Amino acid sequence: MAWKPAIDELVGRFASASNATLLATTGDGDLVVYKPARGERPLWDFPRETLAMREVLTYRVSAALGFDLVPETTLGEGPLGPGSIQRFVEHDAEYDAVGDVRAADPALWPCAVLDVVCNNADRKLGHILRDPAGRLHAIDHGLTFHPEDKLRTVLWVFAGRPLPPAALEGLDALRSALDGSLGQEVGEALGARSLEALQGRVARLRRHGVHPEPPDHRPPLPWPPY
Repeated sequence: MAWKPAIDELVGRFASASNATLLATTGDGDLVVYKPARGERPLWDFPRETLAMREVLTYRVSAALGFDLVPETTLGEGPLGPGSIQRFVEHDAEYDAVGDVRAADPALWPCAVLDVVCNNADRKLGHILRDPAGRLHAIDHGLTFHPEDKLRTVLWVFAGRPLPPAALEGLDALRSALDGSLGQEVGEALGARSLEALQGRVARLRRHGVHPEPPDHRPPLPWPPY
């Protein structure tokens, strides 16, 4: 059954977020992160009020890859109107991804591949969380799926390395999903150009089987990196 949370109460706000990002409870007592579309800061290169849908589609793509990396995310209604609703992850506030990035921890491979596939323009270190069980999660995916190359990520440590078998299998599964309902969903939400670009990134990454090198004609890192 599809997850359809009903927001019961707003209980907090993430003050450091550039867009309205709120902590809320649902009628079932779950904690969720609610990002109303009307609270999105206008950007010159991303259409207005599309970031919430991009959050949802990144979750869908992560699930299709078999990564279980992005917390469950859906579109829903809240006190400030429609937006994305994501399950809140209990995380270790002391965790800093810098050490894992420098060590090229294999646990970061799924996140690095997801960034390439989704053309993530804003993968900061603070967008990688670790829960009490030690599992990594990736959040904040509003700046994704642009039809032009926008990839900016802190995960270039894998550049030039052959993709692990699990990533190759995931790309095959994603390619099949994009030929079906997931592709239709992306096309209807973001347009044919975004869908074709997504399919092209998946096909190229699978064909080459190697993580790409950072671009040399534009900044490859988000700013600030945290």
